Amino acid sequence: MGKLKIKITIADRVYPLTVTPGQEQGLRRAAKRIDGLIKTYERSYAVRDKQDVLAMCALEFASQIEQKSIDKEEKEEFVAHKLKALNELLEANLD
Repeated sequence: MGKLKIKITIADRVYPLTVTPGQEQGLRRAAKRIDGLIKTYERSYAVRDKQDVLAMCALEFASQIEQKSIDKEEKEEFVAHKLKALNELLEANLD
């Protein structure tokens, strides 16, 4: 599979990238989300420096990833607890 040369624009800056065809759509969507979030922050807050807005975007996306990880861990613990209780119930009734 060949590589594609694409240009992604984030915060009015163009970034040339070489990607696989499977990566292109995800990168374009991510850039669009970042630009949308930048516009939201610029409208909502008196931010003069693009670097501050980009840092806020990075924090937003990183916190979403971390929250999903926390939620997954909690769900796995809940399922493990329920499976353990079910196993104990089965063992008690099979004896």
